[in-house]
Amino acid sequence: MDSSKSFKRVISHGPCVSCYLGSTGTELDCAVCFASTHLPALTRPWIERCLWHTWPPTPMLAEMLENGYHCVPVGSKIISSGNLLEWRLSFSQAEQKLVSTMNHTQFLVYGLLKIFLKEIVNDGVEEPLLCSYFLKTTVFWMIQEGSVEWRPNNLLNCFWKCFKYLIGCVYRGVFPNFFIPQNNMFINKVTGSPGEALYEQLDQYYRMSVSCLLLSPTLISILEPAFSSLTFAIPSVEGHITAVAEIDSVIYREILYLTLGIQNPRCHFILLMTIERLTQLSHSPYQTLALQHYTAEVLAHTAFMMANNTSYNTHRNLYTLDRIVCNMLKLASRIGPVSHSLYLALYYYRTGRYNEALRVTYLTKQRLSQPYILYDGDHVDSQRYSEAVGSLSLSRKMKTAWTVDVKLIPEVHYIDELILEQEVGKQSDQNVLYISPFVLTDMLLVLSHYRLGNRSSIYSH
Repeated sequence: MDSSKSFKRVISHGPCVSCYLGSTGTELDCAVCFASTHLPALTRPWIERCLWHTWPPTPMLAEMLENGYHCVPVGSKIISSGNLLEWRLSFSQAEQKLVSTMNHTQFLVYGLLKIFLKEIVNDGVEEPLLCSYFLKTTVFWMIQEGSVEWRPNNLLNCFWKCFKYLIGCVYRGVFPNFFIPQNNMFINKVTGSPGEALYEQLDQYYRMSVSCLLLSPTLISILEPAFSSLTFAIPSVEGHITAVAEIDSVIYREILYLTLGIQNPRCHFILLMTIERLTQLSHSPYQTLALQHYTAEVLAHTAFMMANNTSYNTHRNLYTLDRIVCNMLKLASRIGPVSHSLYLALYYYRTGRYNEALRVTYLTKQRLSQPYILYDGDHVDSQRYSEAVGSLSLSRKMKTAWTVDVKLIPEVHYIDELILEQEVGKQSDQNVLYISPFVLTDMLLVLSHYRLGNRSSIYSH
């Protein structure tokens, strides 16, 4: 059979062609385009954003960068421009990679949004303003933002947060492209009176809350039995608050139970190389959290082991060592729990930089004084915690609100004032010294002020 006859119902719209494959009836959209393996400078903020939020995973991001993008002709929507065609940057291959990273809950939410759009929002509308591409972009933004907990038992809440993001964009008339946010995809589409009418329609669904999904013929048979059941109850806000704090406490305690008992510097460097390789792989949020916590711990202990090395006998070598140690401790304080900043304060105090030690300690004390701090996986104000960090990712929760006792291993000298305490710590079963971060902050403040001769400041602590 002639291949040209295998395409049926060929329809031309602008520079593209829609048709159906005769043998299977599969619908196809065809467009001529130019491919490029070099991403434009406009995408640099997107790359930086992906690295900052660690989504998509680094290996996946590298593949997306290698695949490049396409330049596709589209019909001009600006009548006054006099141009029949315009050119659009297409990242369809990158989008396919992003979709492949979605977990089951994220897929379900995307499906819910598509059913909601097709059977409720666009039902009976000849020329709808919203399309499924907006929904996919919404899910991308919400995943990367990290404010949604993508769990099966949180499905409706995930849908609702995505819907709120979408209706907010319609209200502002601005829908940023995921790859180039300065590109407003609502321009010349969701504007003027049609945009206002769309917002009023979505606002009616917003007032109905998640029960608006019952307007869908597909979803009503699934959701109505649950809503009409006498035993069905939507969890209260108080229950959600308690659940967030309790779940995070359990997760944190699980991480703290798994300690690293390696005191050999060589082993620590092997661990750092292993961690570097592990960061190139895809991980679940829990694996990412554990890896982040142990990276901070290994960095802190390795830095002090290097500082204890007496083989650096020249000023140049000592300066290089000091810079490396400081950078390692700064990185540990950025990615680890709040209390990990005190390792940097200890090093500043040990090296006679008392003003720097005071600066870091005061900042740490301020962060530790927040009412939402989760200490040692046990002590937390559940309501304040949920309000402050309940919507953040586990990784950001740890950096923002989690703290733990500072661990001082016996083979490392930290500061002279703790030598006696470390000797006593060696007699314990764990052979290490644990100091509460709340105690250590006050101790460093008093010692630093004393060294600087600020005797009047000592009595305030």
